[in-house]
Amino acid sequence: MPESTSRPRTSRAVHRVHEVTTRPSIAIVVACLVVVMWIIIVATDFNEHIQFAFGSVCAGVTVTMVFVLQHTQRRAQSALQLKLDELVRAVPQADDHFIGVEAAPDDELLDREQQHLDDHVAIRAGES
Repeated sequence: MPESTSRPRTSRAVHRVHEVTTRPSIAIVVACLVVVMWIIIVATDFNEHIQFAFGSVCAGVTVTMVFVLQHTQRRAQSALQLKLDELVRAVPQADDHFIGVEAAPDDELLDREQQHLDDHVAIRAGES
């Protein structure tokens, strides 16, 4: 699938980082390198400034990866939701009140869930 150039440059960059860092082979190599570096730093008794810098870099990378993962998951979830909404629109028997329900208040979601469960129970009772 071709990458859209209409997306913001930062979004494309975040997705590239996500694609590279989520490859198992790369993740294993990076994790092993970090562990080896940590062992070297601790075992050779580097000064506190180097240990602090290493810890700070690791913390910064962790926070950055949290935002990368959150961005890509949010985008994938939004795309999936749009596809599901389109399927609901395409099926004539579907209840189109569910389109956009993810933006509804919590109490409305709970009411719709309970209504859905009640309908399911009623259908099951009618089959017996």
